[in-house]
Amino acid sequence: QVQLVESGGGLVQPGGSLRLSCVVSGSIFSINTMAWYRQAPGKERELVASTTGIGSTNYADSAKGRFTISRDNAKKAVYLQMNSLKPEDTAVYYCYAIVTDTTGYTQPYWGQGTQVTVSS
Repeated sequence: QVQLVESGGGLVQPGGSLRLSCVVSGSIFSINTMAWYRQAPGKERELVASTTGIGSTNYADSAKGRFTISRDNAKKAVYLQMNSLKPEDTAVYYCYAIVTDTTGYTQPYWGQGTQVTVSS
């Protein structure tokens, strides 16, 4: 069984910063792509940023220049540093990872989500 657990969400004023963390646990052989998605009320879930197993990164246009994704393979963790937050960044943020477990089976997993609210 593989689990993703996020932390770090909360309420922040416009212009502020937050750092989201996600730790993957369970019967893990390897982790490939790790990513952060978000879903605002009434909107579809969208990709915010992703990172591959070799460290290449990709960002949504809305995140470029403000957000930074990073990973710590030893800790099986991925992070999202969010700076210059705007009210439109308000959403539930989900961690995502493609994991190969110890049986050799590869599939995507989602975390439970963490709320980020940007408001004065």
